[in-house]
Amino acid sequence: MGKIKNTESLLNHGDRESRKKITELLERMWAKVDAYHLIKELMSVDGNCLTIGTKRWDMDKLGNIYLFGAGKACNAMAMAVCDVLKEKLTEGVISVKIAEDNDTYINTRVYVGGHPLPNEEGYRAAEDIIQMIDKGKPGDLFISVISGGSSALLTCPKEGITLQEEIQAQDMLLRSGAKIEEINAVRRHISRTNGGRLAEQVLKNGAEIVNIIVGDGVGVKPTVDFKAPFQFFGTPVAPDKTTIQDARDCIRNYQLEDKLPESILKYLYEDNPEHETPKTFGEGVTHFCLNNVPDSCEAAVEAAGEMGISSMVFSTFIEGESREAGYFFASMAREIQANHRPIKAPCFVFCSGETTTKVEDGCRGTGGPSHELALGFAHGARYTAGAALASVDTEGTDGTTRYAGALTDSQTLRMLSEKGINIFDVFRTHDCGGALECTQDSILTGNTGTNLCDFNVMYVPEAE
Repeated sequence: MGKIKNTESLLNHGDRESRKKITELLERMWAKVDAYHLIKELMSVDGNCLTIGTKRWDMDKLGNIYLFGAGKACNAMAMAVCDVLKEKLTEGVISVKIAEDNDTYINTRVYVGGHPLPNEEGYRAAEDIIQMIDKGKPGDLFISVISGGSSALLTCPKEGITLQEEIQAQDMLLRSGAKIEEINAVRRHISRTNGGRLAEQVLKNGAEIVNIIVGDGVGVKPTVDFKAPFQFFGTPVAPDKTTIQDARDCIRNYQLEDKLPESILKYLYEDNPEHETPKTFGEGVTHFCLNNVPDSCEAAVEAAGEMGISSMVFSTFIEGESREAGYFFASMAREIQANHRPIKAPCFVFCSGETTTKVEDGCRGTGGPSHELALGFAHGARYTAGAALASVDTEGTDGTTRYAGALTDSQTLRMLSEKGINIFDVFRTHDCGGALECTQDSILTGNTGTNLCDFNVMYVPEAE
């Protein structure tokens, strides 16, 4: 059973041969980066010996073993740890975005947090994790499983800031058009759990912590060896490179002074060194990085080779406005088919990163950046027969939708028009999700077992 649950409806219209190649490529890529299988390779128990990557522990000398985690790939990651440790796991707490019926854990409490905006259950999960960490003592081992989305799914604001105020702030930040690192600078500094605070608390109690991470930061290199300890930054369990001044700059640059709650502004602008996040940790913290954002493209190149189709990676750093990125892909498809550059058709072109969409006040359409990118591509692809593109949020949910993203092609604009849908009205209301659901172009997966931000795959056939 593959990751895509609605393959049949995706392939029953449009440029079918191109769509078939793209869905096969997506399935192969997702299989290669599935965190469950990677953790089973990373971690094992043999008798009384626990091995995680290059590190080993004598379990007779260990105290309690605790598990905590959050993120959009947390389901698969936590299940893998539970499968390895079994009853040797003392206690666990995780916060996930979607709880699947077939998820199975051992001695672990599961909360369903909110994403992209926090919710009450994510707040309770954070409090539960903090209380569990407080039980830690020298000789205990904490294992964390962290992936993208943890900032929303695990939320516990600083004293003096309410949960509702943090939700309001995150909503304003996500709508501002700010890049994700700028947004993180604000939310890490107003949180009791984010920006390394959880690891800081584990170390204060004298326990040891091992962090297994799926990285979702744009601007890093592909993973070289996921079994070797890795220096990581950001997340609730790693040092934070952003500063409180970065948070203030974000507020000023995106004119948020009058939109954020007064309690948050007061906290961030108060001259108190304790409000800064931890920048370094000493001994007792080990990070293993299963994947980083560029790894989706690395896996895709390998998959394209297995399919016998030429491919190229255009960029693993893509950011900016989603719709404009879609237009750019369409222009590249036209160049490839007409002039055979920068690669000759038939071919795949891959791209990863994290585009964003600035949403004006009052716009409440459904969709997310991947839907908007795919629709932008559809608008320009009408000039390139057979060209198709899938844009997905790799963990399985794009923006406010239950879909991973969308698959569009050179016929999508015509199909929208036949249904009476004006593409410019859709862009104005940011209802790309609603429009592409009407044409059965949204990609349904559920949890995929990874979270490597956005992945885009374009297929361009030879000109007829």
